[in-house]
Amino acid sequence: MNNPQELIKQVSKPKGIRQMIESAQMELGKALPDSMSAERFTRIAMTCGRLNPELFDCTPESFMGALFTSAQLGIEPIAGHAYLIPFSNSKKVGGNWVKKKEVQFILGYKGIAALFYRHAKAMSLNWGVVRENDFFDFEQGSSAFLRHKPILKDRGEVMGYWVMAKLSGDAEIFHYMGVDECMSHGKKHSKTFNKRDGQFYASSPWATSPDAMCLKTVLVQLSKLLPISIDLQRAIDADETSRQPRKKIENMLDVPSETNWLEEPEDVSPPSALIDEA
Repeated sequence: MNNPQELIKQVSKPKGIRQMIESAQMELGKALPDSMSAERFTRIAMTCGRLNPELFDCTPESFMGALFTSAQLGIEPIAGHAYLIPFSNSKKVGGNWVKKKEVQFILGYKGIAALFYRHAKAMSLNWGVVRENDFFDFEQGSSAFLRHKPILKDRGEVMGYWVMAKLSGDAEIFHYMGVDECMSHGKKHSKTFNKRDGQFYASSPWATSPDAMCLKTVLVQLSKLLPISIDLQRAIDADETSRQPRKKIENMLDVPSETNWLEEPEDVSPPSALIDEA
């Protein structure tokens, strides 16, 4: 990968990030797997910005860092695969703490699922949202089983989430978490939770797509029991981070995160990952 810093330097301020994305199409194409189109990826990035203009107010470095992170993972920032979220990041510049708006890369459950299938032992992955009127029962241990039969209507409130992975050799492993357990996990671990007012920020997918984020939480917990690919491990490590291109580093995933989110980032519009198509 050619250094994205050179692309950033070439961008004129009036045209800004939009021009930078268009100029970076060839380099993004080199980072993407062969099965993904650079033209489509660039179009998705531009659509993200149109639907969430706050992204264009972020630093060019963080925007390019998020795009190259997404590209090198082979995950498009669209439809629950990944999210690009603008947030305020606190950084020390010249001995003083300053606030900069940067793009945060957030992995979605569909992105994790796609990476799961890259492992040689992966066979299938299934998940479900359990509601209070569904038939649902499970047991873990030596006689483990999980049964879930959703009813056709009037299913009631969400009670929990399950994910089951089938591996070669007919091994099946599942994990279940109740809705309160999932939300508590998000409040504890997500940088998009405002501890002062006890709510997720308006831009957070935890606020806009809680079911998707709860399924992601269950899937990440299940992955601790699975033989996962290096790509999936690196993706989990890159989750909820902001990265900036550096000289002599070929892979954006090798760039350490400098994320230090403020307690009160500026409120922004809904996340770009709510796009259904580009």
